Amino acid sequence: MVEVEADVAGTLGESSVDMEVVSLSAHGQNRYPAARALRCRWSGRYGLRGSQYFGKLFMEFRQSVLPNGLQVIGEINPRAQSAAVGFYVRTGSRNETLDCSGVSHFLEHMAFKGNEHFSAADVNRVFDELGANYNAQTGEEFTLYYAAVLPEYLPRAFELLSALMQPTLRVEDFEVEKQVILEEIGMYDDMPGFLAHDEAMAAHFARHPLGQSILGTRESIQALTADQMRNYFRQRYHTGNITLVATGKVSWEHITALASQYCSSFPTGQRDDHWLLCHPQITRLATTRPALSQAHTMLFSSAPTSRDPQRFAAEMLSVIVGDGDSGRLYWELVDPGHAESCDLAYNEFFDNGIWGGYLCCDASETDTNISRMKKVFQQINASGVTADELDEAFNKVASRIVLRSERPMGRLSVVGGDWVYREQYQSVEEEIEAYRQVTLRDIRTLLDQYPLGMTTITELKPEEESSPVSGN
Repeated sequence: MVEVEADVAGTLGESSVDMEVVSLSAHGQNRYPAARALRCRWSGRYGLRGSQYFGKLFMEFRQSVLPNGLQVIGEINPRAQSAAVGFYVRTGSRNETLDCSGVSHFLEHMAFKGNEHFSAADVNRVFDELGANYNAQTGEEFTLYYAAVLPEYLPRAFELLSALMQPTLRVEDFEVEKQVILEEIGMYDDMPGFLAHDEAMAAHFARHPLGQSILGTRESIQALTADQMRNYFRQRYHTGNITLVATGKVSWEHITALASQYCSSFPTGQRDDHWLLCHPQITRLATTRPALSQAHTMLFSSAPTSRDPQRFAAEMLSVIVGDGDSGRLYWELVDPGHAESCDLAYNEFFDNGIWGGYLCCDASETDTNISRMKKVFQQINASGVTADELDEAFNKVASRIVLRSERPMGRLSVVGGDWVYREQYQSVEEEIEAYRQVTLRDIRTLLDQYPLGMTTITELKPEEESSPVSGN
């Protein structure tokens, strides 16, 4: 046995450390860094177990509502060196009808074409002049527009970002951007992992809004009209669906003043949510592509929803089983060379959740590797996980939370996501504590309700080469 010690207090500076030194076997456990064997109860500046530095001393949460109903929330961190601001719009592919599939993502592009105050060139030029990290992203359930800047440039960035919420949607811009969208669809057509995921979503959530493609299809985009987009914009882009989020080195009084100045003209509206639990049927589909050299397989089964308290246990379990470079699937399939990649993720939605497995390997090995994955799942479902695995998963999750929290842009995604999905704020400390509280019994309860499985399997594989025809 090898005893492991570390001068954590000397390394981290202003911390008080209560450390329990444990032993590691020199054989069999050496793939884990020794630091993971230290059971530390830290209180002070940088401790994961306490994390008061991040959760209480310097970050302050504030909330307000404008007269037009716009929700404004902020996490103020005077120790940060930058500021981030974003508009979360509760609209995505699940809110579309089939005749306008892809309109949410298309509309995100059109927002950057500007309005009567800013042209498309202005939008890009001004953001670049500010040195901003800016962009937007569209998913199944919300669209996010964001910018991260130095604090002194926040007013100008805020003005520009709020203009994106009120685009002109000019017909001439629409027709030009339609070609850009079609090119983007073509780009993703060359990404087999993306295609396999898209097909898995469509199969797993068949006849459910979550099964609708974010990009849409070539046919739906070509048929879409500017009037359809304008109607969709009026239905979805109102204060009932929009939340303004600010994080980092910001003044709350300044943020609310900017919101009143630039967002008071946003149209009012009420949420119109329709939630529907999906009951997927066992499905296996295979599609061939001539240019592929490997098979890409997605494996889905049901998991907790975004409001389920079991989501913390679900995230811990996904790390234990499917972490890309150290989970059980990695050691069973990737490390021995059976597959190029194999992992498992937990994905949450408003009314559903999924265990999403991914396998990339030689097409001839797909069935064998699926059997290997199934064996791992069966072992987990039957016997659960070990205490050491749970401790290691906590360390990984807590480290990721803290590292992400050091950037206001990282906190923007977390604070905004928590508010959109659950209308709650969770500090860094509270989030870490929620994961710390996950027990082996919680994992067992989770697996009893949401066992790891393969309800939906979609495979994208290369075409088989035809045998040459012999002749005399």
